[in-house]
Amino acid sequence: MFRGNNEINMDAKGRMAIPARYRDALMHQCGGQLIATIDIQDKNLFIYPLPEWEKIESEIASLPTFNPATRRLQRLLIGHAREMELDPQGRVLIPPELRSYADLDKKVMLVGQGRRFELWDLDSWSNQRDVWLEQAAGDLAIPDEMQSLSL
Repeated sequence: MFRGNNEINMDAKGRMAIPARYRDALMHQCGGQLIATIDIQDKNLFIYPLPEWEKIESEIASLPTFNPATRRLQRLLIGHAREMELDPQGRVLIPPELRSYADLDKKVMLVGQGRRFELWDLDSWSNQRDVWLEQAAGDLAIPDEMQSLSL
């Protein structure tokens, strides 16, 4: 499980170091093989260990192609998926097309989301987090799915 957030510096070539606390798990789980794709709701990237992505990709690919919405989803998520590999220094190279989509520059935020990561431009992450916090403070309605949780 990937949790927490990590501010990371990306180099001019688009390489970023995966935090050491995740490297062993990634090497064990997927041999350092990762997949990055776009988030179609926010300007960030999703990064999955290869086995997790393969499950999702299979589900997306099995959706009916005559439905325009599912076809669009397939084109965007599978079409933007790129393979990445941890190098011996624990870094990954984020492909230029994906960096451009998410407006990634030198400072990025890697956010653990359980079975995947989100990769954000640091300023975009900070701004969006503030929006979410404001929304949460003003919206006392708790989704039905969360009613049984105790924090």
